[in-house]
Amino acid sequence: MIVVTTNDIPGYRIQAVLGEVMGLTVRSLNIGTSITAGFRSIGGGEIPEYTKIMYESRQEVMHRMAAEAQQRGANAIVAMRFDTDSIDRFSEVCAYGTAVIAEPIGAGQPGATGQSAQLAGQPQG
Repeated sequence: MIVVTTNDIPGYRIQAVLGEVMGLTVRSLNIGTSITAGFRSIGGGEIPEYTKIMYESRQEVMHRMAAEAQQRGANAIVAMRFDTDSIDRFSEVCAYGTAVIAEPIGAGQPGATGQSAQLAGQPQG
């Protein structure tokens, strides 16, 4: 699955737009980790407990978004974005974008790239 933050994919033609897809998670730290993170915040600097939960959350929402796109028959997502928010003591992370079917542009055609030309020559499926 190709996932890009741009509205197009260099070397590919978008053949079909299948609609918006998203992945969402809401998480919290357990009480022990929250206490540890609270003490770390007193001294300032990075709080590894929160960094870890945000990294894991982003990975999870990307996976969920890609799974939704794949269920719709997409092979790519364009205009992907993250959105984050907090609800009380919880962190919400959302990834969203537009599911598309993208076809690599073959060698010698306008817009082709080395990668797309190579992929266009391979059997699809």
